[in-house]
Amino acid sequence: MSNAHISNQEAVETVRDLIKDIDTAMFTTLTPEGIVSRPMKTQEVEFDGDLWFITKKETNKYQELLQNSKVNIAYVDKSYVSLRGEAELIQDPAKVKEFWNVAYEKLLDVSYDDPSLVLIKVKAETAEYWEAGKKIKLVKHLFQKMTGKESEDAELNNTVELN
Repeated sequence: MSNAHISNQEAVETVRDLIKDIDTAMFTTLTPEGIVSRPMKTQEVEFDGDLWFITKKETNKYQELLQNSKVNIAYVDKSYVSLRGEAELIQDPAKVKEFWNVAYEKLLDVSYDDPSLVLIKVKAETAEYWEAGKKIKLVKHLFQKMTGKESEDAELNNTVELN
């Protein structure tokens, strides 16, 4: 089921609501051997179509992004959201400092002013989402009423273009 009829702003707002308060995402990159996913903390910035992450230049993901900037970001909590987009590596010490917190110092074993730190800005192009709980039950019920088909036949995900 596609929601191509909704506006870009509505799509961004929907995704913003669905990923709000989910701290960790699965960040997937492409390698010559295949795909690789790893958990990464999303920056606490209101989603506007872009997602931000911090990493170090000495990581595999940094090297992978230099070779292929296509990524997928997946969130799981009160809903399931998969975002496909293009990653950009940004060297901006002031912005790193803006996002920095003590958890990074422990996780990355560096301070905010370390020159090996780099930001990953992901411009989301497409989002697919599946809403959990009562909303899924409501969608199944509405699908059955509208079509007369059993809800198992329904595609319960939505796809929206973000750009």
